[in-house]
Amino acid sequence: MSRRSMHYLRGCYPRALRTTSAQHASSILPSRCRLPSTVRPIVFTQKKNWQSLQLRQFSASALHAAETKIICVPSMAESISEGVLSTFNRQVGDYVEQDEEVASIETDKIDVAVNAPQSGMITKLIVNEGDTVTVGQAVIEISLEERDTTSQSPLPPQAEQTSKTPQEATQKQQIPTREITPSQEPKKGTTPTPTPKTTPQPVPNSQGPVSAFQGSRSETKVKMSRMRLRTAERLKESQNTAAFLTTFNEADMSKIMALRSQNKDDVLQKHGVKLGFMGPVARASALALREIPAINASIENDDTIVFHDYIDLSVAVATPKGLVTPVLRNMERQGIVEIEQGIAELGKKARDGKLTMDDLVGGSFTISNSGIWGSLFGTPIINIPQTAVLGIYGIQQRPVAIDGQVEIRPMMYTALTYDHRLVDGREAVTFLTLVKKYLEDPASMLIA
Repeated sequence: MSRRSMHYLRGCYPRALRTTSAQHASSILPSRCRLPSTVRPIVFTQKKNWQSLQLRQFSASALHAAETKIICVPSMAESISEGVLSTFNRQVGDYVEQDEEVASIETDKIDVAVNAPQSGMITKLIVNEGDTVTVGQAVIEISLEERDTTSQSPLPPQAEQTSKTPQEATQKQQIPTREITPSQEPKKGTTPTPTPKTTPQPVPNSQGPVSAFQGSRSETKVKMSRMRLRTAERLKESQNTAAFLTTFNEADMSKIMALRSQNKDDVLQKHGVKLGFMGPVARASALALREIPAINASIENDDTIVFHDYIDLSVAVATPKGLVTPVLRNMERQGIVEIEQGIAELGKKARDGKLTMDDLVGGSFTISNSGIWGSLFGTPIINIPQTAVLGIYGIQQRPVAIDGQVEIRPMMYTALTYDHRLVDGREAVTFLTLVKKYLEDPASMLIA
């Protein structure tokens, strides 16, 4: 319809919009609104049809004139230039607000959120889920239009009911039937075969078994995630680079457990954190590293030793997507409670997938607590370019000789894996002995 025709209709008497006869409509139109003979009048049987047409034309013109914006992959970190677009949180036609997360990119270390720079409606997904994307690459196109709440809001119930005719109401209540061709008609004396329901197949998880063991001999192959691939590369790099050696010791945890029992309620009430065993172990390690600086050092370019005058503790945290090692900065300045607070915060961020690159970069020494999973003994692997990693394990009641008498004590094994290129055996053994000393005499940590 031309704009001239639309202009004529808009000025017409409302009754003409509700008539069911074209001739009737022409007869009741004022002379100034009558259409030329070459224009065929459009008859609207219901008022809401006229409103719908107006809204459709308005929305189409607004969409055509709206400015578009391309959402690109954000900067992630110096060492990360690409990732896999794992999820689109919104689809074409969805309206997104400014700074809303519209997609997620899985990198070697963390998940990076892609946020909308402005509010608008998604008009195109430029890439697919599972595609590898690089920093600055376009992934989504949005139209910078305001949310059209008028066209999306339904009519009031009363208006909708009055607009329905009895024939329309009857048709909506009827159950739709499927047309059957002669070849599909059931034969006499036979029962029609029911149509089987299709059940969607579950998507396999690349981090674990697809389902519980069923006793069958089937196999399922899943692609490794980028984080798992990067972890495998790092572990193999560590094994091929460092000269591994592990030394062991054990510590009587009686006094640490007594200290924890006496103070855990007060610490929880005053500081809002549970007093565990990582805090005392980390504090004991910080004091021991002061005396054995080689264990807190690293090798650079295969010919340079870098000694750090700070202790940045890497804490190994298991997440559904793999192992990560967020860093607790300047541990040498912190007490037991502060260390517990920092570790708890990093652990929560890791499990919630909210770690940033700043949380993962660096680290001069690592503690791996396999005891929380029930491990009694093990040999941890070094987090290159660090020089050593301390492994702590489950506390177990065991008989030990104390002053010539056999007593049952809560004992914990400790293991230090170190790079023998830089750390001598004497230094490694001395370090573990110092950790044992501080754990068995917590008061000595206060005056060290």
